[in-house]
Formats: sequence, structure tokens, C-alpha cells
Amino acid sequence: MLYQQIASNKRRTQVLIVLFFALLSAIGATVGYLFVGNLTFGVAIALIIGAIYAFSMIFQSTNVVMSMNNAREVTAEEAPQLYHIVEDMAMVAQIPMPRVFIVEDKSLNAFATGSSPENAAVAATTGLLEVMNREELEGVIGHEVSHIRNYDIRISTIAVALASAITLISSIGGRMMWFSGGRRRSNDREDNGLGILMLLFSILAIVLAPLAATLVQLAISRQREYLADASSVELTRNPQGMINALQKLETSSPMSHHVDEASAALYINDPMKKEGFKSLFYTHPPIADRIQRLKEM
Repeated sequence: MLYQQIASNKRRTQVLIVLFFALLSAIGATVGYLFVGNLTFGVAIALIIGAIYAFSMIFQSTNVVMSMNNAREVTAEEAPQLYHIVEDMAMVAQIPMPRVFIVEDKSLNAFATGSSPENAAVAATTGLLEVMNREELEGVIGHEVSHIRNYDIRISTIAVALASAITLISSIGGRMMWFSGGRRRSNDREDNGLGILMLLFSILAIVLAPLAATLVQLAISRQREYLADASSVELTRNPQGMINALQKLETSSPMSHHVDEASAALYINDPMKKEGFKSLFYTHPPIADRIQRLKEM
């Protein structure tokens, strides 16, 4: 069941990434049709912008992400239990030893960052270290090390980049439409029914594309959390440790310090604890669902 769940989550993520590129191409084609009269040109520009965003974000420094989250690096002497658990999990996962950080916060949380195992880092809050026993902490760190081993951080970074590119292109299209009154070049105007339908579809696409991109991004984040939970059990061989850890995470309060929206999806538990309408844009699947999946393994 474990390997079937891992394989299933990987397939779903691949589908979502393809959907992301399709959405990026569609919004590019829309803007190209409206203002240049050339679908192919619009798609090409959109894909180039998406590639530039992805390339630049993949290679951003791990130190920047840790700085955004007020994390400080620690040694084996400063945090022996955390450091050695990270070391053990990395050894089992057969990846290089990540750098270890601590976030001074009473909430229960942890996250990993880095575009590859060679420049990865793991961070945990002081609250997590105080509340979790060793087997629960192994489950949490196994989850984060699994994100590194599975290249989840790179996938999440690409998702953020593509969402940003789609939002940018939609914004440009919306501004151009506002200033041009929604008109394409005069030699490309179509007064028939098909032209009107295409115009309406284009306007709708520009308006809804950022929302659709956000939903796809969230779906990718949720699938990677399920996969990391399953992979943690693979590393620790102790599903109950991960289940107990998730049960404690469910009762955790929001992070007390400011968390940047861009890095919220990196945490094992949503650091902002959205409620009401905002819960539709939850970056993590419900913990109850995560626990149930582990129990069914």
C-alpha cells in the first residue's frame, strides 16, 4: 500500500504540473489573440516568461528562505536531538546531510527548503522540540527529509513560479484591455458570432486564470504532503509515530511571528490556520485526512 500511494501521488502531481503548463499556454494564447492576433506568439511568450520565473526561483538561496522565516542555524552541540535525528533520517534516505535550523516560536511546525538535496536545509520550531517525543519528532523530520529526497521543494518552487507568471501575464492582459478598450488591431477584428465568443472567452480567461493557477498550486502542495507522510513512514518504519505527531500538530496554534505567504506551503502544518472562506485556499490537506490515509496503509 505504501509504494502504491507514493506512485499514485507522483502521477497526480505530474498531471497537475501538465495542467499548470496548459493553463500558462492558454492565458498566453488568449493575450496573443486579443492584442497581436497570433495565438502561437502568445503561447511562446508565456512559456518563456514561465521558464524565466522557474529558473530564477529554483536557484534562490536557501539562506533567503530561512531569513524570511526568522530561522537560525544550529550545530550538533546546540541542538543534539534534532541534529542527530536529521542526520539519521538523511542517512536512511541516502541524501547529503541537510543544514539544521531552529525557529523561535511556540507553535508546532517544521519545514524544509532547497532546490536539491545538495543545498537543502531543515527547520523546526522550539515549540515542536518541546512537545514532541523522539518517535514523533522522527516522523516529522522524516516527512521533511522526504520532501528533500522527493524533490518536492523544487516542484513547489516551479508551481510558485508558474502561478506568478500566469498572474503577471493576466495582469498585463487586463491592463492592455483596459487601455485599449478590448480592441485588437483593426485588421484582425471579427464581427461574426465566433469573434464575439472568442472575445468573451478571452476576457473570462484573463480574469479567472490567476484563481485557477492558485487552485492548481494548492492541489500540488496538498498532494506532496500526502506523499511526504507516506515516505516518512517508509523511512522510520513507524506509522504510529507519524500519526501521533499529526494529532499533536492538529492542536497547534498559528505561528506567532509573521510568515510570508510564499513560504507557507513549505511547512508541515499550515502556519496561518485559515478559517471560513480563506480555508478554500488551504495549502495543506486536512490533518484528519492525512491520519486516515496513514491508518489505511
